[in-house]
Amino acid sequence: MAETGTRPEPAVVARGLVKRYGKITAVDHVDLAVAPGEVFALLGPNGAGKTTVVEILEGYRSRDAGEVAVLGLDPARRRARLKPRIGIVLQSAGADRYLTVRETLAMYRDCYPRPRPVDEVLELTGLLADRRRRVSRLSGGQQRRLEVAIALVGDPELLFLDEPTTGFDPAARHDAWQVIKNLAALRKTVLLTTHYLDEAQALAGRVAVLVGGRIVASGDPATLGGRDTVRPHLRFRAPDQPLPPLETVSRTETDGFVDLVPEDLTAALHRLTGWAIEHRTALDDLAIRRPTLEDAYLRLVGDAGRAAGPGSR
Repeated sequence: MAETGTRPEPAVVARGLVKRYGKITAVDHVDLAVAPGEVFALLGPNGAGKTTVVEILEGYRSRDAGEVAVLGLDPARRRARLKPRIGIVLQSAGADRYLTVRETLAMYRDCYPRPRPVDEVLELTGLLADRRRRVSRLSGGQQRRLEVAIALVGDPELLFLDEPTTGFDPAARHDAWQVIKNLAALRKTVLLTTHYLDEAQALAGRVAVLVGGRIVASGDPATLGGRDTVRPHLRFRAPDQPLPPLETVSRTETDGFVDLVPEDLTAALHRLTGWAIEHRTALDDLAIRRPTLEDAYLRLVGDAGRAAGPGSR
């Protein structure tokens, strides 16, 4: 891969990406860039355009406008050259149910010029113990791991994972997360779509929030939507006695709880706890609450919906 100075070119880059279906604009001037070795998540509600973006990047769907480069190639014009270098895990896929896990991987392995050893891929995806089991006897989580293994057996530089854990129970989801973390440890570039906030938080170094075909925010999950600039809240059950004077940005009382946004968190905690000890008053359920990724996401989605106005899709 060519480099500019000491920085490698992005593994994926899109500028002004547009896709229309009649009068509906499904993807509306999307810009994004994914660095080599990065796990990048497209986060958004169902129908936001995530799958359409990924299918354009994979070369399976045409675009109406914009520029795209995947591993330095335009997927619309160089799909044949690109195909051996990428791995794809679709929302739903199927392997021959009568083959064993190992037979399935061996069959796909023969399609690539420089594949990974089958047993190595089985170990990476947590399927080594199930290598002799027929596909028809795999659980849903095991079948999803097999689909990741199929995508990985050709030793791709880049993997696309579209909603990789949809429909999984919590245990299967965490197993799948470990597989994706294994890929990151191999320095594989991973672009995944998801509408699970905890999934994006756990896996991705960077996320972009897609709403109504537009990216409304992008960045580190810890700072997305200005999470790192929002003041923390103090929340506790309202005591029987009046509280001491406190310098606060805001104060509300609902359902028997007090919510404070202090000017100085440390000073407010010191004043509150000292007052409680002095007056022998409990501050039940005292907690410091910082904005979560869910808070940022819901605000971004809500702001995007209000900006679109009534009658928007």
